[in-house]
Amino acid sequence: MNLNDLKNEWIDGLTQPLMIAGPCSAESEAQMLETARRIKESNANVSVFRAGIWKPRTKPNGFEGVGVIGLNWLKKVKEEYGFKTATEVANAHHVFAALEADVDVLWIGARSTVNPFTVQEIAMALRGTDKPVFVKNPVNPDLALWIGALERLLGQDIKNLGVIHRGFSTYQKTKYRNNPNWQIALDFKSQFPNIPMLIDPSHICGNRTGLADITQEALNVGYQGAIIESHCNPDEAWSDASQQITPEVLAELIGNLKVRNSNLAGFEGEMGRHRTLISDLDFQLIELLSQRMKISEKIGKLKKENDIAIFQPERWKVITEYATQKAKETGMSQEFIEKVFKAIHEESIEVQNNIMIER
Repeated sequence: MNLNDLKNEWIDGLTQPLMIAGPCSAESEAQMLETARRIKESNANVSVFRAGIWKPRTKPNGFEGVGVIGLNWLKKVKEEYGFKTATEVANAHHVFAALEADVDVLWIGARSTVNPFTVQEIAMALRGTDKPVFVKNPVNPDLALWIGALERLLGQDIKNLGVIHRGFSTYQKTKYRNNPNWQIALDFKSQFPNIPMLIDPSHICGNRTGLADITQEALNVGYQGAIIESHCNPDEAWSDASQQITPEVLAELIGNLKVRNSNLAGFEGEMGRHRTLISDLDFQLIELLSQRMKISEKIGKLKKENDIAIFQPERWKVITEYATQKAKETGMSQEFIEKVFKAIHEESIEVQNNIMIER
């Protein structure tokens, strides 16, 4: 069996879109129960209550979760408010404790996904479970690692699988805590359309401002739901305070979301015409880029003949200024145009570098 053979009918039994919400970290029984009560009373369309029991932190000596005692609080949330429960597991000990506490949904975090040894340990501890297991994308943009983690779980006969898109770390300063890198997630969806994908806007944004927009973008492209951090008193949260929202704000956010219809019935003709035009324009773009790289080859030969360095900082400055100007003229985002120019510029440098090393 491979990943494309999975039916994943388990998600059909859950509220659609699937909304998982709750605090980043379990802090106290009172905090958990108050958050759950307010989510319930606000009529937020949430079916699974989440809380971090063990918290992997970047640096030592910080709050690393309350541990096993928090599982008892999750049990009380389930008993008193009827939510299914979810938490992250990062090793075999976590798995055994969570299964014993009958946690309904488990996920493997981004820091764990990058380590095949860790994923294998978790997979072996979970062997044969019928509980849904989600895998967050690795912190670095590596599609193969993400897929590999799922294959390790499937290798242990774990078939109720899903993934969570929580963004990717980047050294560049952007408006996101973790850059969405939508293309990587959409490449995954394209390869494995049968595997449910949720969005984690809390970790992508790192703040409360863009949560609704990111969640809506995900639903627009066919994600099955979201996992959103909600806390009864976000400003006083022990971890990731800036990205958590109150249950009431959560209910408003979910209530304003629009789920798009994936059925194209009745629109095939018009959609087909638009796609034909896009295909034609894409072909023209490729032809233009091919011509552009041929000119880069000529420039590379000139630089080689005259011992001129490939990278010219002043030239890159001109390109970025041009990108800013074109963004204003066309109404497209400056970030997108800069990405396009950067990709072209990097390829041009690669073309010229290959010429430099030719003998």
